Amino acid sequence: MAQSTESQTTTDDAKGEARRGIRDLFDDQELAAIRDAAAEAEKRTSGEIVTYVVARSDTYPEAPLRGALLGTAVGLISMATWLELARPWPFEPALLMGLAAIAGAALGFFLVRLLPALERWHAGRSAIDRRVARRAAEAFVEEEVFDTRDRTGVLLFVSRFERRVLVLGDAGINARVEPRQWQTIATEIAEGIRGGQAAAAVIAGIGACGDLLTAAGIARRPDDANELADDVRLRDV
Repeated sequence: MAQSTESQTTTDDAKGEARRGIRDLFDDQELAAIRDAAAEAEKRTSGEIVTYVVARSDTYPEAPLRGALLGTAVGLISMATWLELARPWPFEPALLMGLAAIAGAALGFFLVRLLPALERWHAGRSAIDRRVARRAAEAFVEEEVFDTRDRTGVLLFVSRFERRVLVLGDAGINARVEPRQWQTIATEIAEGIRGGQAAAAVIAGIGACGDLLTAAGIARRPDDANELADDVRLRDV
């Protein structure tokens, strides 16, 4: 189908840019191993497993702004406390308060941009969950995971910055597989990535998807073809 052709003709420049965004997550050998794991899993089922990895699902522009607001508040409170204790004042209090507000805002803004954990905290769990889900849905459509003969596509979506993993099945699979079963696989992959075993975790997750599809009776047909390419899709955003 069109999806396989499109995936195989992605330019080398685009692939290189994507790799630079998540360059320390998988090396070339690990990418090849993940591809082979998908091909192996698909020998047992008519399911088509697509692995899609993004460096981040969103830029969260509100996060540094919230950091700046918090920094402003901390700067003002700190300066007000110092002024209360440091009489007589060496400078005009209004000037000092203004400088404290500016310095606090700048510090808060840049700390959020520099520290991923702080950026995630300011973005908020609910916003992260929504945007990862939205990006996964976009990936599902982009890669045409729905475009298989029996609607048996599976998207294994990894969003690195957010530390989130989602597994999305198409209609032909979700009629037989419960959401909690996908969630179990996603949780195990996420834990493996956090533990520094990203490739092994994804490979195990792909195997678990294959096992689940086989157990659900989504058997491979004699005339099955590889409808979706097995290569890992890598994106910066």
